[in-house]
Order: sequence, then structure tokens, then C-alpha cells
Amino acid sequence: MPQPSYIKLYETGELSNRIDVLNKILEDCHLCPRHCRVNRFQGEKGVCKVGSLPMVSSFHPHFGEERPLVGYYGSGTIFLTYCNLKCLFCQNYDISHLGEGREVSLKELGAMMINLMRQECHNINFVTPTHQAAQIVSALPYAIEKGLEIPLVYNCGGYESVETIKLLDGIFDIYMPDFKYGNNAAAKKLSAAPDYVETVKTAIKEMHWQVGDLVIDKKGIAQKGLLIRHLVLPQGLAGTREVMRFIAKEISQNSYVNIMDQYRPCYKAFEHPPMNRRITGEEFEDAVRIARAEGLGRLDGFI
Repeated sequence: MPQPSYIKLYETGELSNRIDVLNKILEDCHLCPRHCRVNRFQGEKGVCKVGSLPMVSSFHPHFGEERPLVGYYGSGTIFLTYCNLKCLFCQNYDISHLGEGREVSLKELGAMMINLMRQECHNINFVTPTHQAAQIVSALPYAIEKGLEIPLVYNCGGYESVETIKLLDGIFDIYMPDFKYGNNAAAKKLSAAPDYVETVKTAIKEMHWQVGDLVIDKKGIAQKGLLIRHLVLPQGLAGTREVMRFIAKEISQNSYVNIMDQYRPCYKAFEHPPMNRRITGEEFEDAVRIARAEGLGRLDGFI
């Protein structure tokens, strides 16, 4: 397995420079597109409700992720508390909305990474890292000094600041963004993100520029690249055709895409028909047909 590029950044001192810039952003927080402009080092909190220290819900080997991440021994998943999106149907709402978790030190977060690596996980998978990107990067030196040497996964909702993503170049080996919506009307109503479409497109372009298409080794394990998730919603609310067309035409027809069928009503979805029902088999099959028609062939579960 090739050495992750974050080790070279650490050795050259560039990682320390990135940490300084990211922490400066927290003083007038514009880490994500919300641009709350609060000083998180002074205890001020914006939309994400997180201060200057990491907040973690849980960490463990995870076997429910995509096959190239799970491999033989699991994806070393760290579930971070709260979120910068406000999805009214979130299946992890106890973490993202209700704040299940605890504040930890940077050293503790680094120790979690080492713990997961020692359990032979194939990667360290940060779930909902957007609002805690500065904290993750700040914890890396401790983990590197303890021997961290496996890929890092940025598992996000897609609502990212391109300025922040550029600062993560060479740190994360695998980007795994959601591409939730193909239109802003749905994004505004369901996730309180009226500029979601333009934002996610810009972010995914930058991610792909950094890491390229997903590279999988001979054992079927992801080493580096972009993996895009798209959750099929009832009555086509996710705008699947627009999403798949953008990926095929403006990212790459070789993009690895997971079209997900596991939508179920959670949190406040019951108050917003048609989000109050599961998707049908036909709706999922339509989404897969659309992806193939747009020229995408690397669909998780179909290759």
C-alpha cells in the first residue's frame, strides 16, 4: 500500500501550516458555506453547535459502508456529532440534530484513529466531518507520530466550502460526498440549504481534481479517489437525472457512484409527504436506469 500523502505533509511542515490556517478560520468561522462568523475558540457556536474541540458520538469498525471501504476488516468509522446540514429526514438525527456524543481532546481523537488502525481497519472514515475539519487535521500529528499510515476518508453531506476543501488537499485520500439533490427547491425545503446544488457541484469538482476517480487495489480495497453517494427519495425529489448527468458530463463517466435504496422516514419526515413513506422498488430501479443512461457504469452493487 502506498504511503498516504498526509505523512509527507507532516514531514515537510506543510501540515502544521494547514492547521494554522484552518484554526484561523474557526476564529471567524467560515469553515462551511453557512459562514456563521462566530469565534469558536471563544465558545461561540453557529449552526453546527460545535466549539473549538472535536465532538464524537462513537468510533468502531463499520461493515455497512461500501464494499471497497469495508474490505475484510471494516472501515474505521468515527461518527462526529452534529452537522452543518438540517435534513428533516436524517437517519442519524440523534447524532446530527440532537447532539448525541461528547467533546474530546485532540489527543483523544488521534488515539481513536490509532485504535481503529490497530484493529486492522482499512481506513479512517470520518462521518460528517465538514464542521470539524479543522479539529480533525489538528489531531493528525498525534496520530501520525503514533504510526498512522492508512487512508483517510472524508464522508460528508456535500455541502462544503471549496476554500476548506482546498486546504485538505493531500490530507484526505478518499472523498465520499453525498450528492443529495439536483435542484435547490428540494434542498431548501428538506435540508435548509437553498444554495446546495451550486455548492456541491463546486466542491465535488475540487475533490475530483485532488484525488481523481476511485482507485481500488487487487484485493478490492479503496486506496484513493472519489466515491459519490446519492440517496433515492420518494417521487424523484432527489433530482436523480440532474445529479447523474452532472457526474457523467462534468466529473467523470468512470466515477464510482453508490445509488442508495435505504431511504426510510425518520425524524420530521412524517410531517412532509411524500417523505413520509419508503421508496418503491420501481423508484430505485428508475434511478439506476437513469445513471446507466447518462453513461455511468461503476455503480456500487452493480459491478
